[in-house]
Amino acid sequence: MYDIAIIGCGPVGALAANFLGKEGLNVLILEREANPYPLPRAVHIDHEMVRLFQSIGLHDTILKDMRDTEGHLHVGADHGVLRYMGTSGKPRPFGWSNDYFFYQPELEEHLRLALDRFDNVTLKLGTELNDIRNLADHVALDVTSNGHQQTLQARYVIACDGARSLVRKQLGIALDDLDFEEPWLVVDAEVDGPVSFPPISNLPDDCDIQQLSVMMCDPNRPATVVPGRGNHRRWELMLLPGEDDDQMMQPDKVAELLQPWLKNVPHNIVRATTYRFHGLVAKQWQQGRTFLAGDAAHQTPPFFGQGMCHGFRDVANLSWKLALVIRGHASPALLTTYQPERDPHVRAIISAAVEAGRYICMLDKTQAASRDITIREKVKRNELPTTAADLIPPLTKGIIAAHTPAAGARFIQPKLSPANETHLLDDVAQAQWRLIGKKQVLTNQAQELLKALREKLDIQFYNSVELQCSALDDWLDKAGADAVLLRPDHYVFGTCSGDASPLLDELHSQLFAIDSINKESAKCH
Repeated sequence: MYDIAIIGCGPVGALAANFLGKEGLNVLILEREANPYPLPRAVHIDHEMVRLFQSIGLHDTILKDMRDTEGHLHVGADHGVLRYMGTSGKPRPFGWSNDYFFYQPELEEHLRLALDRFDNVTLKLGTELNDIRNLADHVALDVTSNGHQQTLQARYVIACDGARSLVRKQLGIALDDLDFEEPWLVVDAEVDGPVSFPPISNLPDDCDIQQLSVMMCDPNRPATVVPGRGNHRRWELMLLPGEDDDQMMQPDKVAELLQPWLKNVPHNIVRATTYRFHGLVAKQWQQGRTFLAGDAAHQTPPFFGQGMCHGFRDVANLSWKLALVIRGHASPALLTTYQPERDPHVRAIISAAVEAGRYICMLDKTQAASRDITIREKVKRNELPTTAADLIPPLTKGIIAAHTPAAGARFIQPKLSPANETHLLDDVAQAQWRLIGKKQVLTNQAQELLKALREKLDIQFYNSVELQCSALDDWLDKAGADAVLLRPDHYVFGTCSGDASPLLDELHSQLFAIDSINKESAKCH
């Protein structure tokens, strides 16, 4: 009997296994393929994902194979800048850059190799899932490996088996179609030289076009040019009405399409394939003891590069909750907060991506010219996000003290005083649950509550004065608070002014008496 079985060892499944392996749980990963997929698919993550790698000690290894870039540029039909979503010259409040580009096979390799650290994690490659059955106290998994059939058991299952998820289909879970589907040709290439762009007016100062993800909102053919790691580049080219997928993937046609961008620059095409960009969300993320995560639960148009980020957030949210429940430190009802916390978050970003996709994919030249005017006016009025990070909404449901200021927000990760051996907040404040603030919030009652919580949680108090960080002080002042309590996934549980006892007492109630206080979340299932 395994504690957790993970179906699929792509990046999302492998990250989940690292989280749960670090928790000390007995984890099984079932992967259908004998070898990792050798071609790139996802290419972008943001600072929040690097912070997750940091939490499992992999950021230094992974960042060596990533490109830290300056953000996203949308260019209009007139080849003038529509909007810039980037961080060039701006502070990094979360500790890392907002945009990183990578080569997926390398990322998967890093995450898989890291599993060797854990004797409690078993990876079964070349193992096909045939059937899944939710039972009263476990999940039964019928699998075939090397021609042999067997039934395995796990207390819980996380299905990270992709957009065509067999688990989702076997459980009969329907998808909510958010009414966006556009055909695109995706080309990955190794390019030994700079990409050629048409002259672009109003380019932001100090921005290197070669370091930007550039979205050409050109009605003749919308296209995105992505700066991958090393010499890897990606083009996403919209297919026009009447164009045939197979014909557009032919080498001669691909060469013709890339010629304006690669004028006499040596290059090698790695792959060319067509996709349908979708906006889809599973109507049910949990059925019994089985959970959907990543593309199995949702599919996002790529216009803000948040597809893989969604999946990483899913397993970051779910892992600490499963660990508490499996150890008997929290009610199983805690798990019913997974979809209520994640679903609105995913839908908000998909909606933003779909909205952007609709104006990006505009093929009528008159409408495109009008769009350019409208977008630029919205930018002048500060009506549009200025970075992709601004798209991420706070949590509004689930395990948060919703009545307190800043509850549900992602918390900053500032640099601390150079007097510390390490300089980022998470390197110094390493407990899973962190109460950060002024020492006076630790009344006698608060200290007793902290002591009681430590019997079930890795929770510590960190004196903000001793951390010597003006950014922390500024954050607390802005929230009107003396202390902030952080969840393991770096979201704010809640804040307090004065005595921290009510905040700690609420955490205790929400985790350990959750059946009575989480009725709203339970209704979602």
